[in-house]
Amino acid sequence: MEAVFQQKLIEVANHVEQQLDTELEKLDNLDISDYEKIRANRLNELKQMQKQKQNWLASGHGEYLEIYDEKEFFEVSKKSENIVCLFYKDDSQRCKIVDHHFKILAKKHIEARFCKLNVERCPFLTERLRIRIIPTIALIVNGKTKDYIVGFTELGNCDDFSTTTLQCRLAQSGVINYDDDLHSSEMSKKSLILKPSKPKTIKGRDSDDSDDD
Repeated sequence: MEAVFQQKLIEVANHVEQQLDTELEKLDNLDISDYEKIRANRLNELKQMQKQKQNWLASGHGEYLEIYDEKEFFEVSKKSENIVCLFYKDDSQRCKIVDHHFKILAKKHIEARFCKLNVERCPFLTERLRIRIIPTIALIVNGKTKDYIVGFTELGNCDDFSTTTLQCRLAQSGVINYDDDLHSSEMSKKSLILKPSKPKTIKGRDSDDSDDD
């Protein structure tokens, strides 16, 4: 049995070595024009990334701001592909804890729009998204609520969770870009016992509810 295992190990090692040799051979065969083409493509990618960042910043990304009414919320959802929105009440201490973390994450993850909305000022939207517990964080991707973070249960069920913990949970839903194998693994384990949220399209008052249950 051990001999078979060693043979398999040798075969895998040989296969990896062959792949490396192939890649090295490709690099050896590159001429000046190939290098210039690679450099030009990379510069173009960097320019596109910079342009995207400028568009995000122009749309209010990079700051944690309050949305004051439902009309403004619908306008924001049309401009931003990824939205992280806290539904809050003024008298909620836990909402203030989320405020602290969002102020940090908004500057770090400009690929998403971080905002908050007072449920008492926006009863239609609160009911539309079935917000029942405060705080609730709605994670919106391409105009649909992809996921919710309800209370602090998924964040360790405590008030002193870290910004990194919240960051990993947001990344789990794809609303921000973040890669941390250790934390992602832990969050994945927790997600196995959680019921996934059904996506809900963000619509105005005059839209029908065809995506509801």
